[in-house]
Amino acid sequence: MTAAAPAQTEPSTEPSAAATTQNDAGGADEKISVTHHSLTLAGATINYQALAGTITAKDESGKPKADFFFVAYMKEPADKPANRPITFIFNGGPGAAAVWLHLGCVGPQRIALGTDGIPGAPPYKLIDNDQSWLDLSDLVFIDPVGTGYSRPAEGQAKSDFFGVQQDLESIGNFIRLFLTRYQRWGSPKFLAGESYGTTRAAALSELLLDRYGINLNGIVLISTVLNFQTIDTSGSNDLAYALYLPSYTAIALYHHKIQTADEDKLLAEVSNYATNDYLVALGKGGALDKDARADVVAHLARYTGLPPDLIDRADMRIDPDMFRKQLLADQRMIIGRFDARISGLDPSPAESEPDYDPSLSLFLPVYAGTFNDYVRSDLNYKSDLDYRILSNDVWPWEYKADQFGSYLDVSKQLRSAMMENPHLKVLVCSGYEDLATPYLGTIYTLNHLDLLDRIQANITQTFYHSGHMIYHDPISLKQLKANVATFFAAANKTGS
Repeated sequence: MTAAAPAQTEPSTEPSAAATTQNDAGGADEKISVTHHSLTLAGATINYQALAGTITAKDESGKPKADFFFVAYMKEPADKPANRPITFIFNGGPGAAAVWLHLGCVGPQRIALGTDGIPGAPPYKLIDNDQSWLDLSDLVFIDPVGTGYSRPAEGQAKSDFFGVQQDLESIGNFIRLFLTRYQRWGSPKFLAGESYGTTRAAALSELLLDRYGINLNGIVLISTVLNFQTIDTSGSNDLAYALYLPSYTAIALYHHKIQTADEDKLLAEVSNYATNDYLVALGKGGALDKDARADVVAHLARYTGLPPDLIDRADMRIDPDMFRKQLLADQRMIIGRFDARISGLDPSPAESEPDYDPSLSLFLPVYAGTFNDYVRSDLNYKSDLDYRILSNDVWPWEYKADQFGSYLDVSKQLRSAMMENPHLKVLVCSGYEDLATPYLGTIYTLNHLDLLDRIQANITQTFYHSGHMIYHDPISLKQLKANVATFFAAANKTGS
């Protein structure tokens, strides 16, 4: 039996039975609901315990600092839970609850989508997730403070949580506390994050090691951003324009704005052009001669499907919003930021930027509706609080800190952790049609980690014909699970 927190009732032996229990280990306000379920993965039945509730983080004097909401799934029976891997999972934002990875990809239930990866009309439903990671590891989904049901304690300043370093410290402390409460210090340990969650995971790898002595076996980074210079097209930062270019090509191919007989060959060509000729040309600024400028414009038109005169007027710099607005402008359509395969009607064609993201507005109600039903009906957790899937309450977010540089860059924290812990393995997963975290930006960052060859070999990069939420594409969902399974096998030598 997986170790449970003190003061909980003995769980039922029936997988479908539910029991709500009070956990007083951290305070009377903590509430943990324990339910029991089963799932069939690859023909084998897994019985598991689900825990949904809050853990109160306190300072050294015992004063409450925040209530962290989490959902954990633990395989049953587990006579030796310390031998079973455990994975801590979060999304990004900042301001996103863990529901996206939870119900989209990793957990035992996921949202039902069509064969094209698009949800139908409401009401929405969940189905058994035949691609869940529960056969690989126990799973703990964490909602950072200000998201989901997680809240600062009464009288606690928001600024104590809503910033890069503050967030790392609070999530790191939650992980330490969970390992202690549930007696999992001996387990193989993993992190999995998406988007800003990859930023958090990379920096946490160093903080957990240096502050608490927690060495990780592996980290899964989905739709990665470690160095924010790679995605910032403001000011004089020409690097980001170059790193977005291959993503534009992949998206233009998807929407049939350009054609090729060999997509892989074309994407490799564009990546090479972007980080060489194009970046050099941008760096010359006004010193670039007329013929060279015309050559760049011609290349960009061929690679993006945008009109040459538009590219020339944009001074050869195509930012993501411009691309989203202009690629399908002849159809009065805009494309998504999170998933550029998805398009929507453009209500303001005369405006310079898109009014909304059709790939977000399409999915947000699906996750909101299914989670609010699931947490009450299946996990038996009751709360009248608003479950904040995407929270504006975390803003303004404090990005600036001396150790992260002028642009937020946590790659050196990941590098430090990998050098200190040479067993740490990293799986990096990128979508070609993602305009939030372009895949060449991730490649560029990892190529500049300056690791020894034998440490660099601990990083595995995988790519998918999908958007930011890679798992919304049914084929990519299966590819991702297969790649994660291979990764866990390599990173966890002790087995489960």
